[in-house]
Amino acid sequence: MSDKKNVLVLNCGSSSVKYKLYEMPGKTLLAQDYLQQIQRDEYEDTIRGVFETLKQYRIDIISHRVVHGGEAFKQSVVIDEQVKAEIRSLSRFAPLHNPINLTGIEIAQSIYPELKHVAVFDTAFHQTMPPSSYLYALPYEYYEHYGIRKYGFHGTSHRYVMSRAEEMLNRPKEQLRLISCHIGSGVSITAIRYGESFDTSMGMTPLAGLSMGTRSGNIDPGIIPYIEEIEKTDTAGAITILNNKSGLMGVSGVSNDLRDVMEKAAEGHYRSQLALELFTTILHKHIGLYLARLNGVDGIIFTAGVGENSATVREMVCTGLEFAGVNLDREANRASKGEAFISTEYSPVKVMVIPTNEELVMATDAYELSFQ
Repeated sequence: MSDKKNVLVLNCGSSSVKYKLYEMPGKTLLAQDYLQQIQRDEYEDTIRGVFETLKQYRIDIISHRVVHGGEAFKQSVVIDEQVKAEIRSLSRFAPLHNPINLTGIEIAQSIYPELKHVAVFDTAFHQTMPPSSYLYALPYEYYEHYGIRKYGFHGTSHRYVMSRAEEMLNRPKEQLRLISCHIGSGVSITAIRYGESFDTSMGMTPLAGLSMGTRSGNIDPGIIPYIEEIEKTDTAGAITILNNKSGLMGVSGVSNDLRDVMEKAAEGHYRSQLALELFTTILHKHIGLYLARLNGVDGIIFTAGVGENSATVREMVCTGLEFAGVNLDREANRASKGEAFISTEYSPVKVMVIPTNEELVMATDAYELSFQ
């Protein structure tokens, strides 16, 4: 009997459905698409349309992205009723994501009830963090009774680039200290110690940490009631401002897309210059923080849309870290395409660009679970 299986990776977002079909274990990509601007009442028709598009292929197992797994899920799992109930209960931490993730699971299960369905959690990789990394300095019973703690996100991406860094550096991950910078419209940095997440910048929700496309990242919490007062809004309204009207968009007043901000900055637009400087300075500071947390580092990874494609951002972030052994090769940085080393040959810390592939991790996990 052949061990080959076709794994459909299904990622249902708040207004999109992204899918990739892999033949495993060969990692052959058979089909993919990214469907956007989907209304909530259109999801069933959209997912049925995906399966209709793929009818020429056999589907053996379906892998679903779930944003928040809380402390319940430290790894990917086969979905049963208990798993779905837990995903539903964790919607309090990810109200925009978990319910729609669950909707996608249930629609797919109704169409293919005979298949094994797997959940892959954004938070799972970070469940190895010690309490000194994930606890907030709040009354401890808030953590005990209500689960208020740092969970972290982008875990599947950080896990993938860690495995590629292991190959590129030709050293086992158990010997490596890495700083992984996932820089896209959402931004997170993770300190990886010997193959495990040790600390990460996002918190209980994806709003925390660094400045992003439209998210503020960390701010003084005392600002929130002041925003409520000046905007004549409630807490939900203030959080909407921090989530959707801040970051690059809020500071530049131009765009949440870094390419637009950089273009305006080059033309001399002051607020765009300020937005770019603030964005890169916060990244730079977090790398310094994790250099301390890891007691040094063997490699720094740049990934996701901005991390993979913006030589300017990478140079601005790395400049000033020479004291820690980070020596950027500016020519290699500007020329990099795909996976590449962008540090100098003799740099003690290796700086890498590694395009992420979260879907491949999801397909691999599902394939492995299909034999259990």
